Amino acid sequence: ELREQEERGELLQPLGFVSLVLCSVLMYFKVSLMDPGFVKPEEEVKAEEAEGRGLVVPQVPGDIKLRRCGYCLVKQPLRARHCQLCQHCVRRYDHHCPWLENCVGERNHPLFIGYLSVQLVVLLWGGHVAWSGLYFEQSWEWLQHNIFLVLSFLLIVIFTIVVLLLLVSHLYLISCNTTTWEFMSHHRISYLRHSELENPFDQGIILNLWRFFC
Repeated sequence: ELREQEERGELLQPLGFVSLVLCSVLMYFKVSLMDPGFVKPEEEVKAEEAEGRGLVVPQVPGDIKLRRCGYCLVKQPLRARHCQLCQHCVRRYDHHCPWLENCVGERNHPLFIGYLSVQLVVLLWGGHVAWSGLYFEQSWEWLQHNIFLVLSFLLIVIFTIVVLLLLVSHLYLISCNTTTWEFMSHHRISYLRHSELENPFDQGIILNLWRFFC
């Protein structure tokens, strides 16, 4: 029977779905376990050595001075922030994700977007499968036999809405070349509060997306 189903192509869809789920799980562990861009003390020494040799070092625009973190005592690069939960300063800090138990920062932010995209496809596919298995009847007996499928479908719908909103909001912020932390705390961040421009990092949607993903 399996060979006949394979010849009819009936096994391709479940195999594809399982492959997507596996890819989603692997991406989850990759994003949650990888270094999001922690600022290391030795990087400050290397930067000072490079400056002493006359090499090009990125400068902070305007009169904004790089400040030293009061917790881990490293000199924070521009757009970095100290995470109380991770106990590290993170480059291009976006937010600390409780689902991942890790920060989303310079190094894992693009992979985080990829993870959300794959997760959204898995949820939409799972929702379609759950919906196709439902046939509605107004009877208590029908509800008893289908309660698990109904609850699964409702749960999938809720998670789909959450993931979709999260993905859309992140793509919007990326297109503006800003982070969740900068967007939510614009008035508290010195390099934004004292800037003449509302967003000094915005270089246009196309270039912002290109620099982020490529």
